[in-house]
Amino acid sequence: MMSRWVERILKEFPPELSRLWIAADPDDVLLDEQVLASLRGGGFEVLPFEDSVAFRTDYEERFRGAWDRGEPGAAPALVIHLRSGATDDLPWDYLRHGRRVSLSLADLFPKLSYGVVRQIGPEHFEALFNAHSEYAIQSLGEVLTKDFVLTHIFGLSPHLISRSETLWRELMRLHFSDKVLPPVLASHVANILGRQAGFKDLPLEKLFTSKGYFLRLVQDAWEQFLTRDGVAGLRAAHAARGDQEAVPEIPFEHPDVRVLVDSMFLDGMLHPVSIDGTPADIPHWAKIGVVEDPDALAKLVAKGASRLAASLPGMDASHRDWAHAARRLGEVISRFHSLAPGQSDPIGNQVLNVQRAADDRLREWVSAHYADLPSLPVAKGPVMLHHVPRFLSLCRDAGEARVALLVFDGLAMDQWVQIRDRLMLRAPELAFEESACFAWLPTLTSVSRQALFSGMKPREFANSIETTAQEPALWSRFWQDHGLRANEVLYRKGIKRTEQLSEIETAIADPAIKAAGIVVDTVDEIVHGAIFGKRGVAGQISSWCESGFIERLFGALLGNGFHIYLTADHGNVDAVGIGRLNQGVATEVRGERVRVYRSEAIAASTPDDIDAFRLDIGGLPSDFLPLFAGGRGAFVPAGEPIVSHGGLSVEELIVPFIKVTHASTTK
Repeated sequence: MMSRWVERILKEFPPELSRLWIAADPDDVLLDEQVLASLRGGGFEVLPFEDSVAFRTDYEERFRGAWDRGEPGAAPALVIHLRSGATDDLPWDYLRHGRRVSLSLADLFPKLSYGVVRQIGPEHFEALFNAHSEYAIQSLGEVLTKDFVLTHIFGLSPHLISRSETLWRELMRLHFSDKVLPPVLASHVANILGRQAGFKDLPLEKLFTSKGYFLRLVQDAWEQFLTRDGVAGLRAAHAARGDQEAVPEIPFEHPDVRVLVDSMFLDGMLHPVSIDGTPADIPHWAKIGVVEDPDALAKLVAKGASRLAASLPGMDASHRDWAHAARRLGEVISRFHSLAPGQSDPIGNQVLNVQRAADDRLREWVSAHYADLPSLPVAKGPVMLHHVPRFLSLCRDAGEARVALLVFDGLAMDQWVQIRDRLMLRAPELAFEESACFAWLPTLTSVSRQALFSGMKPREFANSIETTAQEPALWSRFWQDHGLRANEVLYRKGIKRTEQLSEIETAIADPAIKAAGIVVDTVDEIVHGAIFGKRGVAGQISSWCESGFIERLFGALLGNGFHIYLTADHGNVDAVGIGRLNQGVATEVRGERVRVYRSEAIAASTPDDIDAFRLDIGGLPSDFLPLFAGGRGAFVPAGEPIVSHGGLSVEELIVPFIKVTHASTTK
């Protein structure tokens, strides 16, 4: 059933009035997943007007030409989306034929402060619209609007928080549900709570706005809590903090806090401390946060898998729900691979079942929602890989003068979790703000990595879609289009070994470099040589972590003033052969998990006895037609195990997006 929010937006677009629309939308009202899906269901496609030349090409090829021939084209109607209130700068022929619509948060939320509403993000507009309709009985000023949004969107009332357990319960509740407060609201909450003696020394704004900082502080506080109970952890909690910041005492034993801590350990947000034996006086409830032996960790993995299986996102989920689920799955898989065979074998089928269930759910969701992802806003973080350069440009505009994009080619979420956990021990001065984004389908390097470095959809680099040779030029062109000179942009690939870092260190020491793109190929090389599955890959990644390569690379970049963002072009998955496709030279691109055809007739000739499927992916060239292996299959001899990519699984499609900082500067 369509929500009132979506109905309100869609009534601005009566389909019978025009097939070309111009939406002046400075507040990104249209760029809401439900709104986009409903528009597409009504025959509309929404295209952002960012590059006039690229837009003109897309419009002429996919819409106007077909319409002039009396054909439906890519969609019956097109909405040109402008992230401004002005339409007069558009080409004359668009203005002549298009019907103009103006969308404004000030008009949609007339009783709330526009200055506050515009800072909370489009993902909250639907809930806010419902609350505004039901509870906003008079015009509210700035302060009351902040209280209104906190109450009705985040379920938070700072005026009622007076006890330590209430504060930490609310923080844990928000971060466990993957919510952080926008800075405008976090500042308001900090001002209210900071008046109380018990809270005035806490970094309140940072606790409400940074999940990475919050989890790090809670992890340290947990180890401090265990130490008070006579348990020796892996490290002293406060000693690992680069800024020697005091670790607060969190009332873990309070029932309201305890239940959330339990869930955070099960989902991998907090990490149990390995110990030798458990003191007799440690509370039973606290054993969730310690690992006495491998059997205890195996039980934790099994419980985490069960919880995840029971809460997988459905068809109505948002991309944020899937990103959250992918990170939870990564925690489960990483912990599973750390177990010895004697502990992992009994729960192997349970973990595999949740992986398969997640993949099946994701495939259904992708068929309905993937087409909307390229149009979503990037200001708070990239949703898809081609958003990353634009997000980095926004970061530079906000004061991050030097940015580095590290692409760990082929890195799956579970492998990032493994690397992160090793770094927490080897380099505790580092901190990580973790999120995720979607790769491009098919999850091939030539498709997804080019999108990542170019900032373009694959359709826009159709001439080079089968090679990565153009990446340096595409990366440089993006930054030159955003104000940098060619000598201020660095690109390096093929970085695998520690001895190669000297050249990188020399290159990034050049003060002229403002944007660095570095491809680290180690994981992809390990994956393509894997003979013992992802468990074997995990063992080799562990050895790589011990080499010191990663922390040396991070240290060099941070030491030269770079803001580091790490991601991957795709992940990888354990697959099993379903048989080869013997079609001669029919396929242009041959991956183990995907075949790509240039002819519809040949693409349709796939044998019926092969478990494979087609999927229409709007951002690909019209003559780039992928055929995906079904489930966890691969186009290799039947029954042959392989670690590969190219397909549509959670582990391949949803990749890490991480900001790496010094712990002392985490924001």
